[in-house]
Amino acid sequence: MQSENPLLADFVKLLNSAAGTFAGMGREAGETVRDRAKDMFGGFDFVTREEFDAVKELAATAREEVETLKARIAELEKAVANKV
Repeated sequence: MQSENPLLADFVKLLNSAAGTFAGMGREAGETVRDRAKDMFGGFDFVTREEFDAVKELAATAREEVETLKARIAELEKAVANKV
């Protein structure tokens, strides 16, 4: 047998309402933080991992070509020096 205490019932309703309000505030705060972060970081020029890897590969290829050309120039300079 349950007793109906109006004061207790009102208190429980108040707690339920407060819990719902706090949950809504938490969701709204999270959305606000996400929006602010998007606004703040949106101005930065970030690259994707694929773009970074592609440029890294191009740089490695360019370094190899530079080393090859340096060696070839050294050989040509040596050949010219021997002819003089």
